[in-house]
Amino acid sequence: MRGPATPQDWFVNRLQRLRTSSGSPTQAQLLAYDETKVLTRSSLSDLLAGKFAKPPPWERVAAYVTACVRAAHAGQIGLSSEEQLTRLRGDHATLTDLFETAVREVRAPAARSSGARPRLTTYRLPPRNTNFTGREAALGELRQRLAAGDDGTMQVLHGMGGVGKTQLAVEYAYLHRSQYRFVAFVDAEDPDLVTSQFASLARELGLAEVSSEQVVPRVYGALLDHGPWLIIFDNAERPGPLTGALPSGGLGGDGHLIVTTRLRGWSSRAGVIDLDVFTRGEAVELLTRRVCGMTVAVADRIADHLGDLPLALEQAAGYMDYNHTAPKEYLTLLTSRLEDMIALGELADRPTVVVTTLWQLNVRKLEIERPQAKQLLELCALLAPEPIPLDLFGADPEQLIAAAADPVAWDTTVGALAGLGLARRGSSSLLLHRLVQAAVRAAMPHDARTDARGRLCRALLAAVPTDLHSDPDARTRWQELLPHALVVTQDEPPAQCAAETATLLRLASEFLLSIGDHSVALPLCERALAIDESLEQRDTEIGFDLITLAQIHRDRGTPERARPLAERALRLHESSLPADSPVIATDLATLARIRHLLGDHEAAVPLAERALRIDEAAYGPDNPYVSFDLIALASVHLDLDNHAVAVPLISRALRIREASYAADHLYIGYALLLKARAVHALNDPTAATLARRGALILNTRLGQTHPKTEDAFALAHRLLNHGNCQGHGEVVGVGEAHDTQASPVRGPPRTRCSAAK
Repeated sequence: MRGPATPQDWFVNRLQRLRTSSGSPTQAQLLAYDETKVLTRSSLSDLLAGKFAKPPPWERVAAYVTACVRAAHAGQIGLSSEEQLTRLRGDHATLTDLFETAVREVRAPAARSSGARPRLTTYRLPPRNTNFTGREAALGELRQRLAAGDDGTMQVLHGMGGVGKTQLAVEYAYLHRSQYRFVAFVDAEDPDLVTSQFASLARELGLAEVSSEQVVPRVYGALLDHGPWLIIFDNAERPGPLTGALPSGGLGGDGHLIVTTRLRGWSSRAGVIDLDVFTRGEAVELLTRRVCGMTVAVADRIADHLGDLPLALEQAAGYMDYNHTAPKEYLTLLTSRLEDMIALGELADRPTVVVTTLWQLNVRKLEIERPQAKQLLELCALLAPEPIPLDLFGADPEQLIAAAADPVAWDTTVGALAGLGLARRGSSSLLLHRLVQAAVRAAMPHDARTDARGRLCRALLAAVPTDLHSDPDARTRWQELLPHALVVTQDEPPAQCAAETATLLRLASEFLLSIGDHSVALPLCERALAIDESLEQRDTEIGFDLITLAQIHRDRGTPERARPLAERALRLHESSLPADSPVIATDLATLARIRHLLGDHEAAVPLAERALRIDEAAYGPDNPYVSFDLIALASVHLDLDNHAVAVPLISRALRIREASYAADHLYIGYALLLKARAVHALNDPTAATLARRGALILNTRLGQTHPKTEDAFALAHRLLNHGNCQGHGEVVGVGEAHDTQASPVRGPPRTRCSAAK
């Protein structure tokens, strides 16, 4: 944001920034989107040209904001009406202050010329950032707190490196320069050098030679004659080392202090404002304003890759400007070479600052003071930029971090990352910014990364649930661990963890299959198969991969591709496992359903019956796995028009599921819909009630607009009105065909290289 010549210039710049963010609508479009009709052609033209001698009415500004947001939505640009109104409301208040200041200066030229209020004097204040973007809410809160009185005259801006704490403090100083007579900027990163800066500050204030012991109190004493004043302590650590440089008593109304820091621990000494990364709107605004040819869509994707970190966005803009790199080309480089790109690009005012070195001092501090915390940081850097469950680090018997065995040591180890601003700590998780992770990865030696990846793979394998059907917490646990499993397994595995990588990939594909995400499950399982086939003595595991692939292709509607996979899996397992293994039952049930879908119903019956016998012998008659076999067998009989045979099979499966799962579980819903189909064919009047119960469960679990839910309600409606459901296809769509876990993949008792029962 460049210093405006007039308050009007400043405010028009704010209005134009919003207009650019909303897709640069024309004045005619803005008038069309003004449903309140507050704006007129002349008033809008005057507003955008700065033709006003006093602040325009807020109603007119609010109408302009709303019109811009509606124009953005029409162009599929995501802008928040509430956020933009709040931002411009703050700008409108600042405009009022600027006008009042200008009026006071016009009315009191004599006072100004007589020295009653000398012009602003600054000490080492950095130049204003001409590209300063956003942060209106934080600037407003900072001003409100500092102006509130003695209790609020020292405020701390806290946040991770790169979020723009220094830029915000400097912008505040320029924005409110008319409120101060003296502004000083002190580099507080090294507390030992603060005293020498105060000695220089003393000379600036006209003090004679002062001893190092007296220089700080003498400077604060001299500032009493130069108030109101502002001192910015930049990049401070904890309060302790800086205590000697801070005033010992209250500042009253004459002095304000702003401290910027990455470290926690200031709340007992001052008010703390936590500064986060940019909102996506602010990030897009910076890129579209800075980079020629930047579209909102490309800016949004670049901001996503950079995690909306202000420093990284400035660095990216600098790179594209210097190298004349087209935004789409830069996005391609960023997508494929993130760790390299965060080391490239200069900031005009800070040429030595780049993202890749931003956190080096903090990491070095961990290495010296808390080596296990550095080890934890490196492990987290190889995971996804999503919340990382802390119990992951104690899940593996070999334990990723030794400190995890001791509650106090573990708490301080985790706390060190949060305290230094390298991670955000939740009640049971850690969250690292994606660029912190990239910078740490870039600094890790290849061997260290390989070793850490292997240990993470084994820890994830120990932590993920392998029984998706009997474990009530399995889905929730998978949802929090899946992003990390996908990141750890995304590259070709080192030889020492290839087997574990294959198993983790297959288990992830099984979970994705269970929630119907076939497009992601398929390539994962194909990779698992390729890895297992490259290893020796993996016949059983290859069979697991094949049967999972068969189930994916079956559910994708390509049973002809599924059949040879299932048949090969059955052959491998029959040659390597006992004949009564439940694993073979899975293969049989899967193959039965595939043959059924291919129209070979007669061949499917004995396969399904054999699967049922094996599981009943292995698990007992009332186990959930038995219900899947019953459903598979019943489905075949339905398509053979053996409804009287199918109904007791479905009823038994439904009883097992109602005893095993929550009342609104999808498996119960699917069984109810399948039973409705069967009993309707026997002219049983309860069919409509069963179908409605099933539809309500799907509505709860999948949502009202899900295709399966819509089909289920359509079926219930037809049955309720005694409609004639012609054929089985329209009912299968909400029953058996979508009971995707009718033949879950099962392996021997849990090991690291196989799925559990």
